Formats: sequence, structure tokens, C-alpha cells
Amino acid sequence: MSWNSVCKKDDLISGTGLCALHNGEQVAIFYSGRTEELFAVSNFDPKGEANVMSRGMIGSAGEVIFVASPLYKERYNLATGECLDNEALSLKTFGIRIEGGEVQLAA
Repeated sequence: MSWNSVCKKDDLISGTGLCALHNGEQVAIFYSGRTEELFAVSNFDPKGEANVMSRGMIGSAGEVIFVASPLYKERYNLATGECLDNEALSLKTFGIRIEGGEVQLAA
């Protein structure tokens, strides 16, 4: 599997999103300081039909870490992309890792 660097680890701020361009697609990257996990999902909100997910708020419901859309407040599981509020909606997810201080997405 090949990986593409999209930003530096130092660019990430716990609890907030960052938007990166990956293979021509906007990707929302989130770093959970609570669990030290990285997540990457499509930046496109399927209900609001706008590239805004990186501006959403991170929260949790039990063991599930989610991002709430800044437009209509649907909550999306950051690990799976599934919408917790409407099973008809979902976000595309991306493989993500840190290598040598670089945040990388699976090509």
C-alpha cells in the first residue's frame, strides 16, 4: 500500500478538524487528544451538500468518537463514517497514519 503525506503532525490540534486535499478530494482530518487516535473522513456533508465536515465538533457517545456536522448537526462515527442519526447517510473514510512527523493518507 502506498501513502501520501498531506500535512505535518504539528499542524494537528486536538479536538479540531483540518481539511487536506488528497487525490483531488477534500478530506477532513481529526486528532482525538483523548484517545491519541487519528481519523480521516470525507469533508463533504451528504445532507448539507457542502465541504464543511472539518469544521464540525468532535464528541463521543459511549465508546464511539464522532464528528457533528456544522450544518444540520448529524453525528458521524469517525472510525466507520456511519451516521448515528440517519442510517441513510455516511461519510467515506480513509486510512491514516503518522510516519516521520508527517500525516499520511492511504493512496
